[in-house]
Amino acid sequence: MNRRTHVVLSEQLVRDIDTIVGSRQRSSFLTEAAEKELMRRRQLKALDELVPWDGKQHPELKYGAAKYVRKLRQETERRFKKATAR
Repeated sequence: MNRRTHVVLSEQLVRDIDTIVGSRQRSSFLTEAAEKELMRRRQLKALDELVPWDGKQHPELKYGAAKYVRKLRQETERRFKKATAR
């Protein structure tokens, strides 16, 4: 069952959506976008509940996962270069 609702969007956002999907597909596009965002937020919430990250248990992630992964990759690259230089 569909329900009509009133949503306020900027004129530029409406133009951008219409350019890509057309004005006749606006509602289905916004529905799909909202469903994807809700799924993403539910997944993040579930991850937070399943894997609580704190500084005591995971000090290596103090400055963020991206920085930690970058550091791991750099260390692996250095070890690879050292091993292959022999």
